[in-house]
This record gives sequence, structure tokens and C-alpha cells, in this order.
Amino acid sequence: MNDETPLWQKMASAGAMMIQGTPQARALGMRVVSITEARAVVEVDWREDLVGDPETGVIASGVVTTLLDNSCGVAAFAALSEPTSTATLDLRIDYMRPARKGATIRADAHCYRMTKTVAFVRAFAFDSADETDPVAAAQAAFMMGTSSRMGKNRRPPA
Repeated sequence: MNDETPLWQKMASAGAMMIQGTPQARALGMRVVSITEARAVVEVDWREDLVGDPETGVIASGVVTTLLDNSCGVAAFAALSEPTSTATLDLRIDYMRPARKGATIRADAHCYRMTKTVAFVRAFAFDSADETDPVAAAQAAFMMGTSSRMGKNRRPPA
């Protein structure tokens, strides 16, 4: 890659490393499918040990939550103009239906607005190619550049 390569292209491997660097995402077997400018697609396969309801075989909702949170974080990272740390400020998930037993779940996230300190991201989780029938939708906000400011506004101990 040359110096004119867009940052999001340089960040593609860093996005995959973000997923692999998160113990929970790694334990769930998440993988980055694609990263483009301000977008990320991440998947997790159905596994017996991830089932939340043994009677139906439905994957646990926490798996979907983790998938959406991580895909949103990678999309926010792919929207940056320079590398910095991120932290989830707010994550709202609307579950629309249970994921189908045995299905891979794919999260498609888009960072649609970036300010100096906050990234705003939307994502949908699907268990099929039919994008009119999502499993869940997410709206998230991420604090950008947390490591350099973390704790600076804390009051000194009494």
C-alpha cells in the first residue's frame, strides 16, 4: 500500500485484529467478512455451546449482542481519519425474532456520523440473505480516543 491508500483499507487487518483481540469475540468464533469505509461485516457460526434455549436450539441473545457491539466498533474504527481507541458509550438492540437454528449470523454495521469524540453506528443482524427479515437491529455510540483522556475529568480522592 502506498501513502495515498485510504486509512480504512489500512485498517482492514486492524479490524480483524480487534475482533481477535477481544476474548469474548474470539471465544464465540467471530470473524470479519469485510471492512470498507465506515462499514464492517462480521459473522458468527451457530454452535451447540452457544445455544440459549436447548428446546428450540436458538442461539443465545448475548451472542447476537456481542456480534452487534463488535461489528459496530469495527465500523467506527473504519470511519476514523487516524487510529485511536474506542469504547462503547451506548448500545440499543431491538430483537425482532429468534435466529434460526443452525444458521450463521451476519452483522452489517455502518458508521453514519463521526464527530471529534463520538461515532454513531447502526447495524442489523441477519441469519439469511433476506435483508428484509433481520434478527436484530442496533443503534450505537462510541467514545473515540478514550485512552488519552480516560479519567482526566475525575475528581481527586477526598
